[in-house]
Amino acid sequence: MEDLVSRMTSEKPVVIFSKSSCCMSHIVKVLLYDSGLNPMVHELDEMPRDRELEQALMRRGCSPAVPAVFIGGQLVGGTNELMSLLLSRSLIPICSNAPEQCGFK
Repeated sequence: MEDLVSRMTSEKPVVIFSKSSCCMSHIVKVLLYDSGLNPMVHELDEMPRDRELEQALMRRGCSPAVPAVFIGGQLVGGTNELMSLLLSRSLIPICSNAPEQCGFK
């Protein structure tokens, strides 16, 4: 399952693991879209083996498992970490070296 998570986090430069019913996941998606990013979104509750994927994300350090944001295959964190990056204006510089690779619209 860890291999699957690794492949999924590498599909695009910005990847979100989410649940369609989670309000915090919705906030993370809106924040990223409003920042001009075009992330790949994986809705765990719409996928087979969702509980196994959640457990694999937690083993990678996601706590809670969703929302989880990965940039360049690396875990950025959840809602709090994303908001901290946005408020400190640190999110865009992470992607500024190659904006088209980071999924900027």
